[in-house]
Amino acid sequence: MEYTATSGNPEKQRTDCLVLGVFESGQLSASAEQLDRASEGLVVRLVKRGDITGKPGQTLLLPEVTGLSCERLLLVGCGAADKLDDKGYARVVNAVVGVLKGTAAKNATLYLPELPVKDRDVQWLSRYAVQLIEAALYRFDELKSKAEEATAPALAKIILGVSGRKEQNAAEAGIKEGQAIGAGVGFARDLGNRPGNICTPSYLAEQAKALGKEYSKLLKVKVLDEKEMSKLGMGALLAVARGSEQPPQFIIMEYKNAPDKKQKPVVLVGKGVTFDSGGISIKPSSAMDEMKYDMGGAASVFGTFRTLVELALPLNVVGLIPTVENMPDGRATKPGDIVTSLSGQTVEILNTDAEGRLILCEALTYSERFEPEVVVDMATLTGACMVALGRVVHGLFSPDPQLAQELLAAGTTAADRAWELPVWEDYQEGLDSNFADMANVGDRYGGAITAACFLARFARKLSWAHLDIAGTAWTSGKNKGATGRPVPMLTQFLLNRVKG
Repeated sequence: MEYTATSGNPEKQRTDCLVLGVFESGQLSASAEQLDRASEGLVVRLVKRGDITGKPGQTLLLPEVTGLSCERLLLVGCGAADKLDDKGYARVVNAVVGVLKGTAAKNATLYLPELPVKDRDVQWLSRYAVQLIEAALYRFDELKSKAEEATAPALAKIILGVSGRKEQNAAEAGIKEGQAIGAGVGFARDLGNRPGNICTPSYLAEQAKALGKEYSKLLKVKVLDEKEMSKLGMGALLAVARGSEQPPQFIIMEYKNAPDKKQKPVVLVGKGVTFDSGGISIKPSSAMDEMKYDMGGAASVFGTFRTLVELALPLNVVGLIPTVENMPDGRATKPGDIVTSLSGQTVEILNTDAEGRLILCEALTYSERFEPEVVVDMATLTGACMVALGRVVHGLFSPDPQLAQELLAAGTTAADRAWELPVWEDYQEGLDSNFADMANVGDRYGGAITAACFLARFARKLSWAHLDIAGTAWTSGKNKGATGRPVPMLTQFLLNRVKG
């Protein structure tokens, strides 16, 4: 999709479809008022007739309007002007895209970044519009025998309309960020949606190498194989991989673009279990196919790096992706087995389905060699987090209040929010083991917290935060698929660090 910005008068736009907002109680957006004056009261007449009431998400498509330069006019309801928020704006944009997909319009001019969304400016509204459009037009049909070309929308270009030159510059900056984030989210969704027989640990390693080759001036990629991990002493990670014929991989991506080459990096760690059967502690068969999404953390690191290189942000960032397949066979780790991690700490594996923390802990220890400024890991880690928070927000855990606030603020700005849960020492006794330094699970209560507490034992030397994205990395049901979250949040976190 091509995106541009314009500050021209709406009634003079030569476009396949002109999109304007209408609020409840007959109030018009600025561009709708302007067009109404130029069209001798057309919009007001439509409102008075009841053809468009301004109800959120309501649309009215006029295929041809005499006197206007556009081929089609699309009015969209925006609700009450003083109550329009991020969610309402998303509803407006998605409603517009839904209509445009059903027309033959090849381009459209959207005067939506002018809408008065609370605490948002033109740059943000333009960026978010691009993200929403990219998400709405996303399709994953690469594995179907016949491409669904007949259902593909004709739409190829979006022009975002604003009031003046200053606003146009802001819109163009927002478009650039939105396209980069959209590319990152799309990359993450593609990886997540590919099945486990294609998206294996080795496949992820190849994807990293391909990204490094494409952006060789910014990105250096290295992959540790099973032999190298064994030599280092990553016993916890290797224990997870024992039951699979797919060899484990440990992916290291180094992005260096800070003006000060000695600047300490941000380290992003992503859980990469490309399929999780549960191992010997096997999962119920219902919805087990969705365990291909257990590499959502890895996908979000890939997506964030795609955005990083697209924007060429002046930062140093390291991505660490421990990736395995968790399967049950005669070599698989058994409940009660004890392993030694890279940190030297021993773990009694009471449940082989609590495997994500066993690979993440190795990456946290490995991250120390980069002397990081901060470390953020993200993982589809616990069903308990879904029970607590549902599918709306990520679970956030951190013993560092400043880092936690940075991430919460980034999530709010990006409309990709998190909610903080405790990672207090009070919960650590739940991981006590009679036979090792710790067990890999506690009892049934506070499962998301004890999982974070387990990771905290490997992050004591770090400024560290953990995102549990089990409820947000994918959706189930009719619209099943990867979401690409938390790429927007992580990107905003990095953007905020650039701004300082």
